[in-house]
Amino acid sequence: MRAQAGKRHILTKKSPKRKRQLRGTTEVDKTYVKKLRKLLPYK
Repeated sequence: MRAQAGKRHILTKKSPKRKRQLRGTTEVDKTYVKKLRKLLPYK
């Protein structure tokens, strides 16, 4: 799981609907799982 991209800055010009849809988390792409596991300790 990872945070959605695009909700860190310049939020004034983004519509409330767009910001609402950026809430929560999303799945990490399966091509990056192996690389990310190497970065995580205790895995």
